[in-house]
Amino acid sequence: TLKLLLVGDSGVGKSSLLRRFTDGAFEPRLTPTVGIDFKVKKMVVQGRAVQLAIWDTAGQERFRTVTPSYYRGAQGIVLVYDVTRKDTFTGLGGWLNEVEMYTTSSSTVKMLVGNKTDKPDREVERKEGLQLARKHSLLFIETSAKTQDGVQHAFEELVIKILQTPDLWDKDTAKKGVQLMESSAQQNKGLCSAYCALI
Repeated sequence: TLKLLLVGDSGVGKSSLLRRFTDGAFEPRLTPTVGIDFKVKKMVVQGRAVQLAIWDTAGQERFRTVTPSYYRGAQGIVLVYDVTRKDTFTGLGGWLNEVEMYTTSSSTVKMLVGNKTDKPDREVERKEGLQLARKHSLLFIETSAKTQDGVQHAFEELVIKILQTPDLWDKDTAKKGVQLMESSAQQNKGLCSAYCALI
């Protein structure tokens, strides 16, 4: 099971993307998420069966204190903005800081998603999204939850990247790492200070 997290300002379409991906449905007027929503989706990627646990967070400021604990153990984080609202794009800086602060693994795969490409009144150009993604080493894609455009592809790309990063999901490699550190600490018992395991 892979844990994915959707973050971004309120009204950018996080819940719509999730509904489209997991249920194949689109509702034009979804009520804002209160706190957190959660869906599970099974899929096969490159011949591997994976189960995705996708957490959809509330974008409103008053729920921000709820969010930090949900970052723990997330292998993939999707940062969503609305291509028709520049403020949701400029607000990504705050979300990126939060992601850096609360993610438990430096290998966590991050993806930037520009949503609502079906709308004509675009305020954020594709190249701006691409530049921001490059600057912060994020995967990037534009989507429309309404027309389905790019939605499946976004989640597939994210999962493929996670599967290419074994220390995010392969428990054996993590365990071996811990054992190595313990044994080296035991060997140097006499010389050890508090930092022994880090040397």
